[in-house]
Amino acid sequence: MANFEKDQVVTGKVTGIQNFGAFVALDEQTQGLVHISEISHDYVKDINDYVKVGDEVTVKVLDIDEANKKMKLSIKATQEAPKREARAKGPRKNTGRRDAGPAFKQEEAPGFNVLKGKLEEWIEKSNFQK
Repeated sequence: MANFEKDQVVTGKVTGIQNFGAFVALDEQTQGLVHISEISHDYVKDINDYVKVGDEVTVKVLDIDEANKKMKLSIKATQEAPKREARAKGPRKNTGRRDAGPAFKQEEAPGFNVLKGKLEEWIEKSNFQK
């Protein structure tokens, strides 16, 4: 690990793949982990869609933990982030259903008539008890 520095970009070989990341050998004695979140700028569901054991990859050294002999590596840090489309300026469209109203007429709504009848009954009872 002494041969490597933080932020250094190096080439390594994928030696193993787990659900959480890919192990990359940088030389005969040094291996690091590319966490799944550091594989690509895109969402990565399956690492095997991006790298295979034996692939040669370019990685950036994110962190070196000498005490535990671990290295954090990144493939996406060596790649340019994709440009995102700019949103058009102007008023936002209301896509919620609050303004849309009910999808059916109230008199057709199952249960509405039951509540309507109960409401009238409850109002009569409350007026009667006063």
